[in-house]
Amino acid sequence: MAAVTFDTLKFVKTLEAAGVPASQAEAFSDAVRDSHEAVDVATKRDVDDLRKDVRKDIDVLRFDMDSKFEKLELRLTIKLGTIVVCALGAFTALSKWIA
Repeated sequence: MAAVTFDTLKFVKTLEAAGVPASQAEAFSDAVRDSHEAVDVATKRDVDDLRKDVRKDIDVLRFDMDSKFEKLELRLTIKLGTIVVCALGAFTALSKWIA
């Protein structure tokens, strides 16, 4: 994740220019810096990168599933064809045996 940049010197100078005593301005600056370090923030770029990675993973899974379904379809077609041939053979044999 990207780190949040925080210019502590500029922050202190801004507070001092607004009339805040230097010791308090430094304390505020330290508190804000510490809060930024404690929080793991996702940026828009992080979210976009994650979205791209997830889309790639989904595309790979979709391709894998499509190929697996094609193989399964072929296996089922062969099994069904075998059943039909066996059934026709059995009916033919029975019809000759009965007649």
